[in-house]
Amino acid sequence: MSYVSDLSQSSEYLSFRSSIPLRKIVVDSDGIKAWRIFDCGPKSVNCPLICLPPVSGTADIFYKQVMGLASRGIRVIAAEPPAYWNMKEWCDGFKRLIDYLELDKVHVFGASLGGFMAQKFAELTKNCPRVASLILCNTFTDTSVFEYNDSSALFWLLPSLVLKRMLMGNFTTDKVDRRMTESIDFMVERLESLTQSELASRLTLNCSPNSVQSQELANIPITIMDVWDESALSSQVREDLYKTYPNAKRAHLKSGGNFPYLSRSDEVNLHLLIHLRQFDNTELTASYLNLHKMPTSSNDNDESSVSYFNRDKFVKIS
Repeated sequence: MSYVSDLSQSSEYLSFRSSIPLRKIVVDSDGIKAWRIFDCGPKSVNCPLICLPPVSGTADIFYKQVMGLASRGIRVIAAEPPAYWNMKEWCDGFKRLIDYLELDKVHVFGASLGGFMAQKFAELTKNCPRVASLILCNTFTDTSVFEYNDSSALFWLLPSLVLKRMLMGNFTTDKVDRRMTESIDFMVERLESLTQSELASRLTLNCSPNSVQSQELANIPITIMDVWDESALSSQVREDLYKTYPNAKRAHLKSGGNFPYLSRSDEVNLHLLIHLRQFDNTELTASYLNLHKMPTSSNDNDESSVSYFNRDKFVKIS
C-alpha cells in the first residue's frame, strides 16, 4: 500500500486539487515527455510566477503558494519537468513551455535543483531574456558541492529504490516541529510517486559537473531565500551563494528545514509578495490587480481608494 501523508489529506490540499486542474503539456518533438503544471490566475497576466521543484518534488508541493498568492492577485504556475538528461535539453524544454503558454517573461521561484535550473535558464537565454527575476530557495550555484559528482553518469542504470534511498538520507527528522515533520512526510509521498527515469534524470542534472556564470545574471533582480536551521545544504554553500550575488536581497527564515514552502508557507508567501511588489504597475507585474486597475469614481470623495476587477467580483480597496 502506498504511503499517505497528513498534508495530502488536509482540506487545503484537497481544495487545491479539486479546484485547480493538473495540465499535461507536451512541448518536445518526441510527443511523449509532458510538463505537468498547475496554472492559477487569469491568462491576461503575461509575466507570472513559475515555481520549480527540487529533485524529490512534484508540481503540487507548491500548492500553498498557488492557493495563497492567487488569493492575493498573483498568477502562479507550479511546473514539473519531464525527464531531461542534460542542461541544454532542460532549458530548451522550459523555453518551449513558456512559448506554449504565450508568456513574454517569467518570475521564477526555484527550490534547490529548481533554483539552479532557473539560474542556468537565465544564463543561457541572456541574449533574448525570458527571466524577469529570480527567487532562489535553499539552492546552489555549483554542483560540485554534491558527493555523487563523480558518478552522475551512472544514475540512469540504478534502480528506483536505490535512487530514492540516496535522497531519503537528506530527509532528517531530528529537531523538527510538527509542521516540518508534515512537510517531510508529504515530500516522501511525492518522492514515491516519481518514476526511475524522472529521478535518475533529475539526479543527473543535480550532480553532473556544472556551475552558473553569475556575471550573465547581473541585471536580473534576485532574492535569496534560505533557512537558518539545518537543511541538506551546508552553511558554506549558503555563504557561496551570498558571495555570488552580493547585491541580491535576502529573505531569511529562522527555521523551516529543506522545504520551507510547505513548513513555513506564510513566511515564504510574504517574502514572495515583497519580491514581486517591485514590479507593480509595470509590464512585468505578476498581479492581475495591477493589470486591471480602474480609475476611481468621480463621485467618490476618498482620493486614496482604488478599484480593481478581481476575477468575477468588482473589489474596492481603500
